[in-house]
Amino acid sequence: MGNVKTSEIPVVWLQCATCTGCSVSVLNSVSPTIKNVLVDEVIPGKHVNLRFQATVMAGAGDTVIEEMKQTARNKKGQYMLVIEGAIPTAGNASDYGSIGEDDGKAVSMIDRVASLGGDALAVVALGTCAAFGGIAAGSPNPAMCIGISELFKKHGITTPLINIPGCPPHPDWFVGTLARILLLGLPKPEELDDHKRPKDFYGQLIHENCPRRAYFDEGKFAKKFSDPGCLNELGCKGPVTFADCPLRLWNNGVNWCIGSGSPCIGCVEPGFPDLLAPFYQKLTGDAMPNIGSISR
Repeated sequence: MGNVKTSEIPVVWLQCATCTGCSVSVLNSVSPTIKNVLVDEVIPGKHVNLRFQATVMAGAGDTVIEEMKQTARNKKGQYMLVIEGAIPTAGNASDYGSIGEDDGKAVSMIDRVASLGGDALAVVALGTCAAFGGIAAGSPNPAMCIGISELFKKHGITTPLINIPGCPPHPDWFVGTLARILLLGLPKPEELDDHKRPKDFYGQLIHENCPRRAYFDEGKFAKKFSDPGCLNELGCKGPVTFADCPLRLWNNGVNWCIGSGSPCIGCVEPGFPDLLAPFYQKLTGDAMPNIGSISR
């Protein structure tokens, strides 16, 4: 039986206005490990070839910038672009963030993302900052940061976009989405919600699967963080937040926010953090009737 040729999937990963927490989260993937993702075949016959990622690559300077540009030239329409962090747009955008230089001049994050995003097979916005602006776009937002959806709309870029929000996102959300693309191709529109999030991971409200849901139904609410009971009175945003945290858990299935006694802060939602702040203030009544009835 002859050897089966392995198909290389080039990936360029740009880090923009980010704390690098999304990279750290993905690097802590347990099953598969990040070694499995980068060295082995995530899907039989298909291997992820990470061409550019500033945090983990050994190279630096012009050499790695040229590798990034070569990938865009030679693999046009074939490479995956992962973007971590929001995009600064204020004034001379390169003053707020740049990725390398062209002809001795700094290239702004806007120009780099627009150029690479327009020629990619698909773009994955990793983390809430990349997807929606997130903390980087929080008030007063001096750099006028925006998410990738807004940037693409302004530039007329129609490359398929998949948002994997979270602050940080669970590593399974990213690795699972990547594996699904390698196995079945890009998600169909009906497989993403209105915010371009995969319904596999963002299809149900936190509230629907919360182990403290029975307390809510019985009207038993915690008055302080050490109390048993539903955390709604302490500001839990689970009733308006779509993610599978209660089922998937974090840190290799050890725990999650509410399991640790903290309210959900809604970190996967558009408008985080400003829209859902203050974190420890009870949701207003007009949001509560939407539990379980928000159109997906």
